[in-house]
Amino acid sequence: MTVTVAMHEASYAHIGPRLDALGLDIAVITFDSDGMYRVDGKATPPAEVSVDYFWLSSHIAKAGATKAAFKLVLDTKSIDVLQTFNAGLDAPVYRQASGKGVRICNSSAQSVAIAEYTMAQVLSVYHPIEQQRALQAAGTWQQTPFRELSRATWLIVGLGAIGHDVAVRAKAFGSTVLAVRRAPAADPAIDEAGTLDALAEFLPRADIILLSCPLTETTQGLADKAFFAAAKPGAMLVNIGRGGLIDDTAMIASLDENRLATAVLDVFDQEPLPADNPLWTHPKVRITSHTSFNGNGVQDRWDALFLDNLPRYLKGEPLLREVAPADI
Repeated sequence: MTVTVAMHEASYAHIGPRLDALGLDIAVITFDSDGMYRVDGKATPPAEVSVDYFWLSSHIAKAGATKAAFKLVLDTKSIDVLQTFNAGLDAPVYRQASGKGVRICNSSAQSVAIAEYTMAQVLSVYHPIEQQRALQAAGTWQQTPFRELSRATWLIVGLGAIGHDVAVRAKAFGSTVLAVRRAPAADPAIDEAGTLDALAEFLPRADIILLSCPLTETTQGLADKAFFAAAKPGAMLVNIGRGGLIDDTAMIASLDENRLATAVLDVFDQEPLPADNPLWTHPKVRITSHTSFNGNGVQDRWDALFLDNLPRYLKGEPLLREVAPADI
């Protein structure tokens, strides 16, 4: 039986030749940025369309069609599998779609890029690169001591694909790695693991705290006054999860009190971050504009996941990155 596959028109323009080369028994229908399907060349409302496999690719963001695409997902007559480019599934559309029986696969394509971003940011704090450049410009011969990652302890809160890829890289530098995860299972990339109950025990030991967990009712405001009070003096915080994980007022207070030394922030409660937000000008805060995923290998990995998963679906095999409804 022919499988119906839906994707944004820009996605098909991008992936079409490679998809056709697979020789799969599929019928591709596209949708535009106005949220209408094109079926046999005709504009068709979503309520009249049933889809077996829906590829929600990154092209919707580039086309400014994210809201329209999310609405289309919910308005479509039926969808069996939704494969998204998102790693985190905290957007309401995913829970709503799952509640309608849609199977959802998320993405790990970003994890390599985000792990490299994290390592680069941490190393740029540990190494006095700006001082070294200033000394070079002044023609001054002066040694510049630096901190070694080999002597650092990491606390990774959330050991999904992203957290795991950071842990692997941290271990390669000789760091000690602690992790907070749903279940404290053994993992060669980490030295100790615990659930959220272990957070207060791990925080005083951590030189670098990475927030890479999903935003849920449990983790909303996780990094609060008590969190920062328990943190090791001089610790660095890196947030590549969601802005809502942090109580900004408590974080700023910790920075001002010289308990937290540095905060590296790539995600925020409100994006873009308003120009008058005090985080922009705080001397101990490093801001990037939700760009940690923006590596040059991410699109290739998004494509590879789709081109691998779709044949699995046609063969009735287990899908990669399928998320249990209880975890959405």
